[in-house]
Amino acid sequence: MATIIQTEHLKYAYPADEGEKRTFALRGVDLRIEKGSFVVILGHNGSGKSTLAKTFNGVLLPVGGKVYVEGMDTLDEQLLLAIRQRVGMVFQNPDNQIVANVVEEDVAFAPENLGIPSEEIRRRVDEALRAVGMEEFVRHAPHLLSGGQKQRIAIAGVIAMEPECIVLDEATAMLDPVGRREVLSTIHRLNRDKGITVVLITHHMNEAEEADRVLVMDDGRLVMDGAPREVFTHVDALRSMGLTVPDTVDLLDRLRRDGLDVPLDALRVEACVDAVFTALKKN
Repeated sequence: MATIIQTEHLKYAYPADEGEKRTFALRGVDLRIEKGSFVVILGHNGSGKSTLAKTFNGVLLPVGGKVYVEGMDTLDEQLLLAIRQRVGMVFQNPDNQIVANVVEEDVAFAPENLGIPSEEIRRRVDEALRAVGMEEFVRHAPHLLSGGQKQRIAIAGVIAMEPECIVLDEATAMLDPVGRREVLSTIHRLNRDKGITVVLITHHMNEAEEADRVLVMDDGRLVMDGAPREVFTHVDALRSMGLTVPDTVDLLDRLRRDGLDVPLDALRVEACVDAVFTALKKN
């Protein structure tokens, strides 16, 4: 499978006050993200996961190592526009991304700034709103929408640029459970139906269950990388990093500690129920 994002020995340090030593937020990260995949990046606060996300389209630039987007080096200023057209970012607070007083104008903002013709912008706006299930709100005021609806409008604004990859940096963190479900349903549909690569940075373990791949960051380093069923079996290691595990895995781990022979990789509720039922029958 083709690679869309690649990092090589990636390092990043935020600027320090005069006389103070810089603290590295990323300490040599090597990874490849394949086109069309759905990748979740987990980590406690300060682990480097959001910093890593911001390097994927040049919001932050490496102080060491490299980030490539389809082979384009983010350190090459002449390539930044092309890179950002391929990798769109959705941030935690949708209010920080909404810039217009009418939904369709907000979604059209980025294509207009790219100099795209009016007819093409109209097509993109309509398709983007349809993709996130918000076409009926085309002439609504964004500030009157719910948190989940605002975030879907923010995603539509990114889709209108027709990126190959969408990076969502804690985009569900400020939402209630209904809003989280709306946004997750939207991005899974975009990944499945349009083949858009999705990179989701989150601290909600249950959001990682249906990912193709889970990356775990700790102290600026990539410490785990694998399928959800594989990563979440490392319960003690995850907890030692200040992370939880999905509810199903937590239940199975408790049962194992009480002596019931159940697997830890039954992530889905149905699989978890089957695993517990089978173990009880054996007993």
